Amino acid sequence: MKLTSKTICLRLIEEQDAAFVVQLRTDGKYNKYLSAVGDDVEAQRQWIRRYKDDEKAGDQYYFIIEKLDGTPCGTVRVYDLRPTSFSWGSWILNEDKTQYAAIESALLVYEFGFGQLGFGQAHFEVMKGNDKVVSFHKKMGAVEVGEDDAHTYFEISRGAVEQAKERLARIIG
Repeated sequence: MKLTSKTICLRLIEEQDAAFVVQLRTDGKYNKYLSAVGDDVEAQRQWIRRYKDDEKAGDQYYFIIEKLDGTPCGTVRVYDLRPTSFSWGSWILNEDKTQYAAIESALLVYEFGFGQLGFGQAHFEVMKGNDKVVSFHKKMGAVEVGEDDAHTYFEISRGAVEQAKERLARIIG
């Protein structure tokens, strides 16, 4: 499965992506607002192997974000599938990303969750202090629905994403 936008695509993760994921998730420039992971590539490869069972069962989907030339530039995961909503996270983009990779990857996630999986809304959390990502989601139309000591919780509807997509059409093509 490959989801393609103007400058990037999402493809399902494979075992050979383990080193890239470890490098990305252990880089201090990108992991401040993510759950901690170790630097063991073989352990990551084993995690991916186990994850593939969840993928086959339709329980979660982990994507590598790539530029159209095949250069990996990030990750994103769709998980916590509920009767009417899905969550997404593990969203990281490195310095190899394209100018609009954040917008494009978010819209591809929504296209996948709403279009391919058939959900009407998404739910997700953002770690407190990650103001740039909070601002991004609010501009996309996400609504804050709660918080705890560590996270702010959001929901976004298919309609809100469609409105954002219309506003962003000239940027994303």
